[in-house]
Amino acid sequence: MSESIILETRELVKEFKGFVAVNGVNLSVKRGQIHALIGPNGAGKTTVFNLLTKFLIPTRGQILFNGKDITSDKPAQVARMGLVRSFQISATFPNLTVLENVRVALQRATGLSMHFWRSERVLHQLNDQAMALLNEVDLHDMADITAVELPYGRKRALEIATTLAMNPELMLLDEPTQGMGHEDVGRVTELIKKVGANRTILMVEHNMSVVSSIADTISVLQRGQIIAEGPYAVVSKNPQVLEAYMGTTDNELEGAHV
Repeated sequence: MSESIILETRELVKEFKGFVAVNGVNLSVKRGQIHALIGPNGAGKTTVFNLLTKFLIPTRGQILFNGKDITSDKPAQVARMGLVRSFQISATFPNLTVLENVRVALQRATGLSMHFWRSERVLHQLNDQAMALLNEVDLHDMADITAVELPYGRKRALEIATTLAMNPELMLLDEPTQGMGHEDVGRVTELIKKVGANRTILMVEHNMSVVSSIADTISVLQRGQIIAEGPYAVVSKNPQVLEAYMGTTDNELEGAHV
């Protein structure tokens, strides 16, 4: 494996009682890039994510993270290695403040997740770290607001902050802008671009305007197989991709929500 490749799959296959959901996927994610995994509904994107984060075991094939075979590892093992999927640790506590939510995530990262009996003074030692993370996702001015009061887009920002608290080497984001209005989509897109400046991100995303603006590399899945890969300018003109999405060979995917 090249040193520039942080995550690789080799002929990855997942079958469910004879149905092949993922069929020989060879995926290479380069260190420091934002890599998008796209495809029509039912293409196998979520199944690939579940295989990568060990919520499913492959029928055949290999998964390598930093050159280490993690095919048979458990979800907690790969998370500790630095491969973290946003929902694994980012479910927010609605009745805690924004700051307290990030502090809980930091407790997990430092091995103090069960130490709720510790004094508030001891937990306050994590406040500077928590505020630094909130500053990174532009939530520093909302630190004392209860999470349940946050608008939807800002909740996603909080989820990203709690994921960052685990100090991931590779961050997996599953449809980060789903269900958002235009303003929130723009805000979260810029946030992903910002936090991805010095990290590696693999994301599943349906909104092509998001993908086209921030993804360095795009892999397109159809019926469990990768049918195209490359930058948006190349992938958006691929006849197989256009056929998969829209049943047409028009020259642009621009503006499509896929």
